[in-house]
Amino acid sequence: MNVAILGTGLLGHGFAANLIDKGHAVTVWNRTRAKAEPLAALGATVADSPAAAVAGAERVHIILSADDAVDEVIAAARAALAADVAIFDHSTNLPARVRARYAALRADGVRYCHAPVFMGPPNARDATGLMLLAAPNDEARAAAPWLAEMTGKLWHVGERPDLAAINKLLGNAMLVALTGAFGDLFAMGEAEGLGADDVLALFDNFRPGNMLPAFGTRVAARGNNAVSWELTMARKDVRLMIETAGGPDGLVVLPALASAMDDALADGHGAKDYAIYAWPRGRKPAT
Repeated sequence: MNVAILGTGLLGHGFAANLIDKGHAVTVWNRTRAKAEPLAALGATVADSPAAAVAGAERVHIILSADDAVDEVIAAARAALAADVAIFDHSTNLPARVRARYAALRADGVRYCHAPVFMGPPNARDATGLMLLAAPNDEARAAAPWLAEMTGKLWHVGERPDLAAINKLLGNAMLVALTGAFGDLFAMGEAEGLGADDVLALFDNFRPGNMLPAFGTRVAARGNNAVSWELTMARKDVRLMIETAGGPDGLVVLPALASAMDDALADGHGAKDYAIYAWPRGRKPAT
């Protein structure tokens, strides 16, 4: 199959190399041509423009850094894009921009779909990781064999065009939050003479990842569920955490959590389940 890849950063390079290995004829384009040139040695054709890259392509993959770049590159490619050729956008985009882009392109007969990924460069090269796809059901079924060879798991999230974009940001938010939390854990450990390996040893035995769905259900209840841990007691423990680290300076997550808990306590929620603090003033319903 003739495949065009627009954007050959780390992910795009990995996707291209994987597809070349699987026998596809791959044409690549990148704004900085030097980033695309190494793929020529693997068998790719390097195009001078987005239009040249998509000419003759049976499907197009876009992996760019931002919404403006996606719009610009699609506009540049449109004139050479054959009818009914699918465009799969693997970029991390704003849901509102995806909705608008989908509506505008579909109105003009362009089969644009958003398909962001949870992958690092090695995943793209080795076809592992997770790819999300928001597309009409019939198009998702038709595209599944093509996309499945690019990922470890393909998840068709549904027909709503922005749903993959939303889920991608939800997942990235969790990754960012966990990263900040680990920074605080290491700060606590260092203050008590523990190295990173000592801190991580906890998670050989205590595995909160298995509890994520339960945490989510508890937070979604907005404090209207059975109390598992009173807010007053949770706030006391957060105080101990911050004191263990030697104070709030240098901490990323815990001071913000303490502030949100203090607001919930001031609103009289001390005896409620601690998860009430996750719905700060202005977001949680009146109780």
